[in-house]
Amino acid sequence: MKIRIKDIPGVPTELAYAEPVEALNATLRVGPNHDCEFSAALDVRVTFYRSKMDLFFDGDFHGVATATCARCLDPFPLEVMNSFSVVLTPETALSSEIELTASDMAESFYSGKEVDLTRLVYEQVLLALPTRPLCDEKCRGLCPQCGVNRNTEQCSCAVEAGDPRLAVLRTLKIDRGV
Repeated sequence: MKIRIKDIPGVPTELAYAEPVEALNATLRVGPNHDCEFSAALDVRVTFYRSKMDLFFDGDFHGVATATCARCLDPFPLEVMNSFSVVLTPETALSSEIELTASDMAESFYSGKEVDLTRLVYEQVLLALPTRPLCDEKCRGLCPQCGVNRNTEQCSCAVEAGDPRLAVLRTLKIDRGV
């Protein structure tokens, strides 16, 4: 959804809409991991206004993705929601000799005659997604020997006690009487 800058008033204006997810899913498919995919549009509510040339956007979004658990590789529904607050300032041409500060790096800019809310919302969704989606915090994952899902089946594989490279350290005798 795009909003023309000249249509952004000086008083807060509310907007609720359904954000399509086709482009977001295409972005999520890029790269080696395809952990999440949205099947329905995101519910977005945003309040926007301007103060001189600065544009303010406060809102929240909600959606459900189908995610793949990082431990057991089973698909599960992942509820994704978050609130956001973004301030956009006009983009200015920077000289190559200007040193940027930390606060300069945190700023967001706009240029042109309109602001693309879709881009802002997608950015916030990507920030809200977990780096390693888990179906449950207690997920036991896959057996490293036979590959069975330990959440649904028991396997008869022997469990090694720790890292084999440290096995020699387990044989050390330590006098604890000192």
